[in-house]
Amino acid sequence: MKYTPHAYQTFATEFIESNAISAILIACGLGKTIITLTAVQNLLFDSFLVRKVLVIAPLRVARDTWPDEIGKWDHLGDLIPSVAVGSTTERLTALERKADLYIINRENVQWLIEESALPFDFDMVVIDELSSFKNHRSKRFRALMKRRPMVRRIVGLTGTPASNGLIDLWAQFKLLDKGVRLGRFIGAYRDAYFKADKRSGHIVFSYKPAPGAEERIYQAIEDITISMKAQDHIRMPELVTNEYRVTLSDDERSAYEKLRKELVLDASGGQVTAANAASLSGKLLQLANGAVYTDEGMTIGIHDRKLDALEDLIEAANGQSVLVAYWFKHDLARITGRLEKLGLSFSNLDSSESLLRWNKGELQAALIHPASAGHGLNLQGGGSFLIWFGLTWSLELYQQTVARLWRQGQQSETVVVQHIITDKTIDEHIMRVLSGKAETQDALIEAVKAELEGGPQ
Repeated sequence: MKYTPHAYQTFATEFIESNAISAILIACGLGKTIITLTAVQNLLFDSFLVRKVLVIAPLRVARDTWPDEIGKWDHLGDLIPSVAVGSTTERLTALERKADLYIINRENVQWLIEESALPFDFDMVVIDELSSFKNHRSKRFRALMKRRPMVRRIVGLTGTPASNGLIDLWAQFKLLDKGVRLGRFIGAYRDAYFKADKRSGHIVFSYKPAPGAEERIYQAIEDITISMKAQDHIRMPELVTNEYRVTLSDDERSAYEKLRKELVLDASGGQVTAANAASLSGKLLQLANGAVYTDEGMTIGIHDRKLDALEDLIEAANGQSVLVAYWFKHDLARITGRLEKLGLSFSNLDSSESLLRWNKGELQAALIHPASAGHGLNLQGGGSFLIWFGLTWSLELYQQTVARLWRQGQQSETVVVQHIITDKTIDEHIMRVLSGKAETQDALIEAVKAELEGGPQ
C-alpha cells in the first residue's frame, strides 16, 4: 500500500529525524507507528545515522501491530524486522537474527539487559507506550536506565503520558533525557513543581501541582516534545457515549449492602488508605458486575443483571459486531457462557488469529481486557460498538480501549460506547471520574470512603 502522509505525520517524522531525543505525545489513532517507522527507515537508509534499532512495546503490539505495519506499506519494503517474543529460545533466536529492527515486549526488557548475555548494541531505542515506564522503581525502568547512556537516539511514544497526574512525567522524561529537563531525582522534581496534599504528620500520601507548575513543566520539556490531538488533525467519527442502567432487586441490594457493611469492619475502623482502597473497591465492583470471589478463589454468583443488559444491547446492535470490555476473570467466564447460550460467534481477543478474525468481520462479539489489549491494537476494522461490562479506575486504560475503535481508519461515521452501570453502586463513582466530573487524584479512595460511610452518593 502506498503511504500518503498527512501534514502532521510528515512533521512528526521529521521531528524524530532531527532530534536525538523525541517525546511524541500523539493521540490514539493518529498513526504513531507509521510515523516512527518512516523516520526509522530514513535514519537507517537515507541519512545513515543509525544502524540497529530496538522497539519496546506491549506484548500484543510487539507481536502483531509493528510487524503488520511494516508489511503493509510499500516504502518500508527494505526494512527487515525481527520479533523477539515467546520462549527464551525464540527470543534469543530472533535477537541473533540479522535485521534492522528488533521488537521486544516490555516485560522482557530486564531479561534482555540483565539475563540474556547478549550485547546491548542498539544505537536507537523506540519505547511504544512510554507511559508504561512511569514507575521509576520498576525493574524494567531500572534495567533500561543502566543502558540508556549507550543509546544515541531515543523516541518515546504515548497518547496518555500523565493520565494519573503530572507526577507521572518525571520517570518517563528521566528515561529520555537522563534527567536534564525535569531533574535527576524524583524528590527534587516534587519539591520544584508540587506541594503536599494528603498527609498524616510527616507522611505524605499524595502531591498536587503547585501554582503555575503545569506551565513550567511543559516549558521545560517543549524542546523535545510534540503533542497532538486527533480532533485537530483528522476527521474523526462521532463518539457517542451512553449509560445502560440496571437495578438490583431487594435481595440483591441486601447482598451489596451486607458486603459493604462487612468491608467497613475490615477497613481498620473505617480508615481507608491507598493500600486497602483498591481491595475494597474491587469487592464492590465484583458484586456490581454480578459475582464475587471467595477467600478460597471460588466464584459466588449474585445476579445476572449485567448479563441481561449485555444481551439486550447485542440485540439492539442489529447484527453489528460488538466489542465487550470486561475486568474480572469471572466476568469473562459468565459472559462466555451467555454468548454460547445465544449461539453467537465470538472470541476472546488474546491471539493473532482472533484479532484477524475480528478485523475481518467474522465475529459477532469479541471480548477484550483493557490491561492486556488496551494499547496499540488496531481493531477499528471489526466494528464500531463498544460495551463496557465492567469498569476500570484507570483513565489511561479506559481511553486506550475506547481508542481501539474511535480512531483513524474507522469506516463508520459513529462509534458508540455503552457503559452498563448498576444503580446505586460504586459503578456510579467510577463513571463520574472517567467522565471528568470528579478529580482523578485520590478518586478511588474518596469513592470507597463514600461507600463505607453511607452507601452510594
